[in-house]
Order: sequence, then C-alpha cells, then structure tokens
Amino acid sequence: MTPPSSPPVADLPAPGRGLGPRAAAVLVFASSAAVLVVEIVALRLLAPYLGLTLETSTLVIGIALSAIALGSWLGGRLADQVDPHPLISPALGVSGVVVALTPLLLRTTAEWAPPLLLLVAAATLLVPGALLSAVTPLVTKLRLTSLAQTGTVVGRLSGVGTFGAIVGTVLTGFVLVSRLPVSAILIGLGVLLVIGAALAGWQARRWRRASAVALATVVVGSLATAFAPGGCDAETRYHCARIVADPDRASGRTLVLDGLRHSYVDVEDPTYLRFGYIRALAAVVDTAFPAGTPLSAHHLGGGGLTFPRYLASTRPDTRSLVSEIDGGVVRIDRERLALGKTTGIDVRVEDGRLGLKRQAADSRDLVVGDAFGGVSVPWHLTTSEALRDVRRVLKDDGVYAANLIDHGPLAFARAQAATLASVFEHVALVGRPGDIGLDPAAGVEGGNLVVVASDRPLDAPAVQEALDTRETDWRIATGAAVAAWTGDAQVLTDDYAPVDQLLQPHRTRTVR
Repeated sequence: MTPPSSPPVADLPAPGRGLGPRAAAVLVFASSAAVLVVEIVALRLLAPYLGLTLETSTLVIGIALSAIALGSWLGGRLADQVDPHPLISPALGVSGVVVALTPLLLRTTAEWAPPLLLLVAAATLLVPGALLSAVTPLVTKLRLTSLAQTGTVVGRLSGVGTFGAIVGTVLTGFVLVSRLPVSAILIGLGVLLVIGAALAGWQARRWRRASAVALATVVVGSLATAFAPGGCDAETRYHCARIVADPDRASGRTLVLDGLRHSYVDVEDPTYLRFGYIRALAAVVDTAFPAGTPLSAHHLGGGGLTFPRYLASTRPDTRSLVSEIDGGVVRIDRERLALGKTTGIDVRVEDGRLGLKRQAADSRDLVVGDAFGGVSVPWHLTTSEALRDVRRVLKDDGVYAANLIDHGPLAFARAQAATLASVFEHVALVGRPGDIGLDPAAGVEGGNLVVVASDRPLDAPAVQEALDTRETDWRIATGAAVAAWTGDAQVLTDDYAPVDQLLQPHRTRTVR
C-alpha cells in the first residue's frame, strides 16, 4: 500500500504591500524596546505616590505583562482578518501620544484625584503596551509569504523582539534615568514613536494623518513639560529631589525626596536639629558617649547628612563614614547644602549593606540607620543577618541607633525590635508614649520612632533627661516594656522579610 504523499508546500498570499526584512526587524525591535522603557519609567513616576515597594513593582510588571498578552492576541487576530500594513502606523502613533501624555496624566491625577491614580496608571500602561505589542504579530503576518519559512520568520522576529526588550531595559536603567528627567524620557520616546508612525504611514500612503498625530504629540509634550505638577530640582537615580528654603530661618534648608520632607539642614549651624527623630538620636548618642569625645561612626543612609554634620560640630575629630546609595542626593549635598564646609565626613555612593561588609570588625563606636523612607524601606537592612553585620562592625560597647517609620499597629517596627532583640542583648525604644506602649490611653499616632540596640545597657533616665532638655515629648522604653510592646512579632531574616506587607496596610504620605 502506497502511503499518501505529503501536500505540497504552498505559498501564502502576501497581504497588502510587502515589508522588507530590515524594516520588519526595526519595527519589532523598537516597539518591544519601547514597552520596557515605559514599564521602568512608570515605576519612577509612581514611586513618589505609591512608594518603590514590592507591591508597586508587582503591579506595574503585572499590568505590563497583561498589555503584552492583550496586544499579542489582538494583533494576531487582526492580522488574520484585515491587511496588517495600514494598522502599524496608528498603533505607533496612538502609543506615542499616550506615552508623551503619561507624565501629565499621572502627576495631575496624583495631585488632584488620588483615588483614580491606579486606574489612570493602568490605562497609561495598557494602551501603549498593548498597541506596541500588537506590532510584532502584524509585522510577522506581513513577512509570512511562504509556509516553508514560517519557523524562520517567527523565530527571527521573536528573537529580535526579545533583544529589543533587553536593550530597552538596560538603556533605561543604566543610561536614561541617570541622565534625563522621566518626563523628558517619555516625551522623547513619544516623539520617536510618532516619527516611526509617520514613516510607516508614508509607506502605507497615510502621511498626512501621521503628520497630524506627530504635531499633536509635540504640542502635548511641551504642555506636559510646562504644566505637569510634581516638578523636581533634580531627578536622581532613585528620587525626585527638591530643596526648600525655610522662610523663618535664613540658613535653613529642607531636602524633599519624592514629596516627603527627608532632612532639615541648617547650613550655618549644624547643631540646630529641627526634626524630632534627629533630636532623639542626638539625645541617645550624647548620653551613651562622654560629651565631646570623638567617635568613629558609620551611617546607613545619608539624605541631607544632618546627623553626621551634628557629630562633626559637637565632637571634633569624629570620623563619619556615610553609605548613601543615591549619588544624585550626594551631589545635592555638595552643591546645595554646603557639605564642603564640614570636615570628617566621608560619603560613599554605595548600598548600605555592602558598605557594612567592607568594614573591619570592632571598628565603629556608632552605627546609625537612617535609610528608611515614608513610602519605601530597604528590607535587606532590616534582617537578622544584616544586623549581625552591624554587631560585627561595632566595638564591644558600641551602639546601633535607627530611625523607623511605621503607622497603624506598627507591625514593621515591632518586627524590627524583635529582630534586634535576637541579635543584641539590650534594645530600647524612643518615641511618643502612645507609640511605644507607655501610655495606651494616648493611642498610636505612628510616624517616626528610634530603636536603639547595644550589648551594654543604656542609661534610660539620662536619655529621658536629654530628651526633656531638647523640648520633645518623646520617652524611652527599655527591658520588659520593650518585650511587652514587641509581643510575638516575627524575626526578619534574609529568607523571610515581608517588610512591604507589614507596612502596606497603613502606608501613608505623612511627613517626618
């Protein structure tokens, strides 16, 4: 019996006008790269309002992947029903308009209609993401003219698209964000997409329509740059930063990061401490060490460098090493906050935990943790492994003091206290009486509190006297009071540290 012969390989009719292999590769590469640029920059735009947290990142990634899936499905379906060629230009053009509008839409919504922020953010990710992702199946259909080359065409364009996504990711993370404001990145990308739409429209004989879209995008981009709220003096790798002068104190400056008052610096008088938690840190340190004695200190997080300046002024010859991850903030310290006037401060642009690992054992009298913000927390500095490294760096009588920010039931702060208690012999809390359990009737206000840990006991009455002298209503809790306040809170480890989840239900934009 003769087996049936295989059907001959047939050629597929080319829909519409053809598309050359180079043009196809450029379209797929550029559209895939643009999707990732928008995704990464969206995280930067949302961070001042939602925090740079695990939840925010998950949300943005989830929406971006949904857009890619929707666009791929929709583009493939349309490509089989109509001529794909005329669809490419509108997909690029509309994407460009939405991308250019994104800074204006998100910042305006965040300022004037916060409840709608997530909805608007989802739309500004979904629309361009889906349209740009639809380009690949549209282009693929135009290139599929023979069944014999199906695998080659699909595989090549899939590889080109993936490579484009990689280039978009690397270019944004390592180059664009460090050199350009996020609004400029998105407006520039929008203009490039519209130019691409114009070129594709010209090839499809729709030049006038594409040119009108290009003109509209340029106008909208200019308006977005001029009128979008949330302007920054500088956009660093991690923050939107501003310096605000104190109208009541000529030499006073406030460093605002992502809309939150992060540091207050008196450029003429480093001993003037405005924020309550800084006064609490000063009370603890001035009590723990003899007055005027120079210290060797390591600061995890710098901000405006208020406390290192204070130590340099009140304890001459103190050597402070500061690990600050954001080089843009360090530049602002030098250019706008008179860092050059202060000696004894060595600032390194590095991650705080990596900076700790580089320090010799028993080399520091004091480690200060001040890397936590109101809407984001570097969780890897909160774990028992990180705190054991702090203990390794400290001398036998050394002290670790950290500023914490929490709200609601203070679940994160309690977990941090429990983690410290698993590493150090003595843990103390400094904060408002209601927040640290000393006055239950006062209720929990939330906000800042200072946690102190050491292998030697602190002189609590002396610390309280120093707090009272500094005109603060904060109090200190030690021993059994801290244990009762901490309760059965979990110990944070590198393997399990759900810091964002502990904070998220009560995360707020309350300033320090």
